[in-house]
Amino acid sequence: MKAISKSQIKRDALVKATISLVNNNGFHATPMSKIAKMANVSPATIYLYFENKQDLVNQVYIEVKAEFSTYAFKDYDSEVDVETGFEKIWKNIANYKLKQVDQSLFLSQCDNTPMIDEESRQEGLKHLQPLLELWERGKNEGVIKPLSPYLLYAFTIYPISFLVNMENRNLCSIGKGELEKAYSTAWNSIKI
Repeated sequence: MKAISKSQIKRDALVKATISLVNNNGFHATPMSKIAKMANVSPATIYLYFENKQDLVNQVYIEVKAEFSTYAFKDYDSEVDVETGFEKIWKNIANYKLKQVDQSLFLSQCDNTPMIDEESRQEGLKHLQPLLELWERGKNEGVIKPLSPYLLYAFTIYPISFLVNMENRNLCSIGKGELEKAYSTAWNSIKI
C-alpha cells in the first residue's frame, strides 16, 4: 500500500477545508486565512499548491467534478440502449449526491457562481461527455426529445440536487421508492 506524503495530506486538508467553508459561508466569505486555519496549515502553505484563491477554487472544482464523473459513469456501458444507459448514469449520480453531500453541495454552488472561470467550467464539462453523447444518440434514435443539453440537464440531473438539499434540511426523505419515482419523472420528462 502506497503511503500518502505529508505534502499530499496538506493539500487534501486544504481541499477539504475549501469545500466545507464554501458550503457554509459561500465563496466570498471564505478568505484564504480561514481555509489555512481550518486545514491546520500556515497561510503561506496554500501558495505552495495554489497561485491564489481563484486557482484554489478552480482546481477544487475540477477535482470534485472528476470524482463525481468517475462515480457517475461507474459500470456504464455505452453500448446499451439509451434508456438503460440513462437510468444507470442517473442513479449513479443520485447515489453520489446522496453519499457525497459536501462535494455535491460544493458542485451546486459552483454551478451558480461566477467564481469558477470559463476554462475550468469547460474542463468540468469534459467530464460529462459520456452523458452528452448518450443524449445525442437518444435524439438521433428518436428516443429523447430534441432539446439542448442544458434543458436535458435542467429537467433530469439538476432536480437531484434540489431533492438532496431538501433531505438535508429534513423536509423530505429520499428512500428507494422516492428515488425510483424521481428517476421515472426525470426519464418521462425527456423521452419521446
